[in-house]
Amino acid sequence: MHVDWNVPITMDDGLVLRADVFRPVKDGRYPVILTYGPYAKNLAFQDGYPSAWQRMVDKHPDVTAGSTNKYQNWEVVDPEKWVPHDYVCVRVDSRGTGCSPGFIDHFSPRETKDFYDCIEWAGAQPWSNGKVGLNGISYYGINQWHVASLQPPHLAAICVWEGAADWYRDMTHHGGILSTFWENWYDMQVKTVQYGAGERGKHSRVHGELVCGPETLSEEELAKNRADFGAAIASHPLDDDYHKARSPQWDKITVPVFSAANWGGQGLHPRGNFEGFARAASKEKWLEAHGIEHWTHFYTDYGREQQLKFFDRFLHGKDTGWSKKPKVLLQVRHPGEKFVGRAENEWPLKRTRWTKFYLDPKSMALSTKKPTGNARLSFAAMGDGLTFLTPPLAHETEITGPSALKLFASSSTPDADFFVVLRVFSGDMKEIVFQGAIDPHTPVAQGWLRASHRKLDKKLSLPYRPYHTHDEKQPLKSGQTVELDIEIWPTSIVVPVGYRIALSVRGKDYEYGGGTGGKLSNFKNELKGCGPFLHDDPRDRPPALFNGTTTLTFSSVKSSYLLLPVIPTKKDGRIPKRTRR
Repeated sequence: MHVDWNVPITMDDGLVLRADVFRPVKDGRYPVILTYGPYAKNLAFQDGYPSAWQRMVDKHPDVTAGSTNKYQNWEVVDPEKWVPHDYVCVRVDSRGTGCSPGFIDHFSPRETKDFYDCIEWAGAQPWSNGKVGLNGISYYGINQWHVASLQPPHLAAICVWEGAADWYRDMTHHGGILSTFWENWYDMQVKTVQYGAGERGKHSRVHGELVCGPETLSEEELAKNRADFGAAIASHPLDDDYHKARSPQWDKITVPVFSAANWGGQGLHPRGNFEGFARAASKEKWLEAHGIEHWTHFYTDYGREQQLKFFDRFLHGKDTGWSKKPKVLLQVRHPGEKFVGRAENEWPLKRTRWTKFYLDPKSMALSTKKPTGNARLSFAAMGDGLTFLTPPLAHETEITGPSALKLFASSSTPDADFFVVLRVFSGDMKEIVFQGAIDPHTPVAQGWLRASHRKLDKKLSLPYRPYHTHDEKQPLKSGQTVELDIEIWPTSIVVPVGYRIALSVRGKDYEYGGGTGGKLSNFKNELKGCGPFLHDDPRDRPPALFNGTTTLTFSSVKSSYLLLPVIPTKKDGRIPKRTRR
């Protein structure tokens, strides 16, 4: 392939961004796979994220097969596996990062307009056929939703691989509770590759040049060239214009969409993919859901071959059979990291039996029978909370879809945070966890809600997916019992006979009880069950407001229940044929 390094792309305000272009040697016009993001296009995956790279290549040799891996980058395509299929791969360092100068302000309207300009630039180059596709993981998926809302004329299709969407609900404030992920991420993964880091940064293993541009700026100059990201997020505790400007406009997204979610991405990676599939205005859209680490399947043959068929259809115009494939492909989870592929036609599944499991305060059980009598249960508002369990299951039970929890609660303080964890235990009460997108001990599903953010958007709320406005705070009054509807992010698990389904209602982040998950090179914290997606900023959860006593109230008219998406089994004669991978 032919490689053009640090190609200039001029933005509408005159700033010049830099891109690397990988293209076929033979003359012609080819479709473009483009990414725009902050991780430094010249920093090799192996050098920037060594622990993630090693974990992936040890377990999945198909990732490295057929490539020298010299051009592998974090969360973007390997050009050695795309250029031979007659694609041009364009990697752009976003404003202020890598080899591109400027002021860093992630997911801002300025960044989204830059992305738009890069798409239009790529679509008009002499080596381009005028069709640009977007593909990439996480950051490189998130900003696809945003730029697609602007409808660039040359944008022909997007593949959003584990890309969150709603800047408030998916990313910065889970249920109104501040996530500390982004501030820590900024320190570890962006500041380290900021334009101007010079010799303090790394060198490209391909051509030896500095990955953070030719200039060396002082720490003071670097600080002036970037937003105070953590402070900016914390200063917008409600879903105001700051958040809305960094979120999609679903009715404006009309290009073909391939949305790939991770069941284990609790805290960042699954919600936006499911919301995007359900809400984008695109007439041609597909959903896939898988497991294991969030970076792995993007690079494996499993993921790459799906991406290639999708883009061959919409960028090359080839008849790959893609348009005839079912709209939904689920890798249904079983204990032991077993996944069974299954094709579906919609999400959530039409045949779902939405089943209420009531919280019984007397037996601490989850039961399909509504309990009788009145009761109150209290727990430390910032503590481990309460756990409710089903009896051992008499039949194999599949749970696939979004869930919701209804509670009636009060607090001794003006506010309370609820951390909800959907769990599964074996017959001997060993918890079943999974290799999540980040954390190796990820529970089945999670949800969050700050009591003062309980106000629902009646137009967007669904029985299985409560949708909160987050536009005002409604403090609790002493002794006041309020009704809470808590969204639990989508999941999939087939629970064997004899196992138990559990629900924990906590006052702090979940922690796996079976040992540590260690650390990855790109995160500050130890992996204890929630990965880096924590809610432990004392500025957001001051003890005077949150460290009291939370009380759950139960009565015949105030029945708390967990709504689960139970999928009929083979005995019902309605389950589709399964294809194993």
